[in-house]
Amino acid sequence: MQDLRISLVQGDTRWHDPAGNRDYYGALLAPLAGNTDLVILPETFTSGFSNEAIDRAEGMDGPTVAWIRGQAAALGAAVTGSAQLRTPEGVFNRLLWATPDGALQTYDKRHLFRYANEHRRYAAGRERLTVEWKGWRINPQVCYDLRFPVFCRNRYDVERPGQLDFDLQIFVANWPSARAHPWRTLLRARAIENLCYVAAVNRVGVDGNDLHYAGDSAVIDFLGQPQVEIREREQVVTSAISAAALAAHRQRFPAMLDADAFELGVANADR
Repeated sequence: MQDLRISLVQGDTRWHDPAGNRDYYGALLAPLAGNTDLVILPETFTSGFSNEAIDRAEGMDGPTVAWIRGQAAALGAAVTGSAQLRTPEGVFNRLLWATPDGALQTYDKRHLFRYANEHRRYAAGRERLTVEWKGWRINPQVCYDLRFPVFCRNRYDVERPGQLDFDLQIFVANWPSARAHPWRTLLRARAIENLCYVAAVNRVGVDGNDLHYAGDSAVIDFLGQPQVEIREREQVVTSAISAAALAAHRQRFPAMLDADAFELGVANADR
């Protein structure tokens, strides 16, 4: 593992305007070419968090998937964020993970936000995703997943000595400012309990439902301390995380050796 440069792209997503958002975020990303390893966009970056956006959901052969692949190639970096995408199994709030070689992996939001009736219109994901990038094992998740520590848990496998599931956990979100304190608190908790870095990107501005977003995107270290934290404004910030510092912390404080063993199931996945 080498140090990893992470770029947080905290933007004011346009409401129900996929083409406009691709242009908007494309302009924010362009200066990052050659200067970063990983670019993180907000949740539903093509539309905002909207149940009505389901009617215009694209397929996997649509312009947004092509766009994010093109961005990864142009920037020479992994690019990730979520969008509403239609499949034969339903429409998912699907996180896309694109790399410069053209490869694409996906994660479908497991926990749908019942408070806003997301569960009534979108399909729930079943499996957690871990990707490998530049020697780092990375677990990307989407917004409401943050509230479920079992699904977020970094497991230790005794058959792989010294190996945890992941080194970096990512959260992409549309998390309203009314619940900003839980957002900040839970991000720190996930980093501390999982002995990992956390990188999280939330949007800013006011959406079509008149919900206000304060941003608070951040890169947080394994002690729960923010390396960088963005307040309420459009901003793109790059911060490097240290492989050596993470390894030293895990050696000095090996809490994973005392953790409970368990497996993640898919019970109630369709509820």
